[in-house]
Amino acid sequence: MSRASGSWTGGTLRARTFLKPHHVARAVFHPAWIPQPLDPSIERLKRFRVIAGAVASIGVYTVLEGGFDVTELLENALTASAVLLLLTPLTVGVMLFVWRRTGTVRRLRAPLLNSLKLLLLFIGCVVALVLLVQTTSGSGSMLVTLGGGLTMMWMIVFVVSGAVRVSGNFFGTAAVHRCLPALLATVTSWLMAIPDLVTGDLHGLGLTLGVVFVLGAPVTVTAIALAEAGRLKRRYGIRLGAHPAGPPPVPGPLPPVPGPLPPVPGPVPPVPPAGLPHVPPQGNPYAPHPRHPYVPGAGGNPYAPGTGGNPYAGSPQPPSHPQRPHGLHGG
Repeated sequence: MSRASGSWTGGTLRARTFLKPHHVARAVFHPAWIPQPLDPSIERLKRFRVIAGAVASIGVYTVLEGGFDVTELLENALTASAVLLLLTPLTVGVMLFVWRRTGTVRRLRAPLLNSLKLLLLFIGCVVALVLLVQTTSGSGSMLVTLGGGLTMMWMIVFVVSGAVRVSGNFFGTAAVHRCLPALLATVTSWLMAIPDLVTGDLHGLGLTLGVVFVLGAPVTVTAIALAEAGRLKRRYGIRLGAHPAGPPPVPGPLPPVPGPLPPVPGPVPPVPPAGLPHVPPQGNPYAPHPRHPYVPGAGGNPYAPGTGGNPYAGSPQPPSHPQRPHGLHGG
């Protein structure tokens, strides 16, 4: 239970908060799942729209006609609740049919259910207040009248503050689409005024004054709603006819990678031979050049004849003369 309460009220509802009914109304009728406003100027337009909507719901003619009447006020509240219960789902259903062309409706199921819960919660509070007033006024017990009177005063502040909240966010429909509260406020205000114009029930105000007060509220609400929707379109690109969640993603080419392009691979350069080509041969630069070991007389080959390199070789002998054959004597 605490988790559900915290998720709805954002954890702002405490036991001592119930001593201030307008704080309870703010926590209950402006839940934490409603998105934050985009622009302070749009919030100012919403406040003007709430005032004009209150004029349409309560009716200025109630005060001008013969004083403030709580019974007529509650009757108007019940009528407005019945209109909202029928009109809000119908209007949202029409918009869902429009949004189906650019997106899926299934993605809006959660915010739609939350908005419906908020609508039913407000209507239930209005009905509870009406029943409480009727029970307290018809009771002959002083204790019931005193307790019912205190509870009725708390409920009146709670319901009126809640009506201001739900008129601003229009039952959390901003979580479905940012332009939906302005549309619903416009449709509701006109639907509340058209029956009086059709039936000619101007509540004794006369033709001129009656038309001004009957049409003043819906015309004002429509003008403010158009300004609100136009500002959302110009500044944030939010259009009423576009799906709030946008079209489903379509697979396409990958986006380019930011930064410099990688170098194009070229031919592989030849591998240089082992060793360092530009380093001179190492060694002692002042050593005598080595002689070829097999050059005669160089003393390199100790076994070469006449080189003197072989210590065991004898001295060289001259070649002997060949002997004459026997019997041949020279003369």
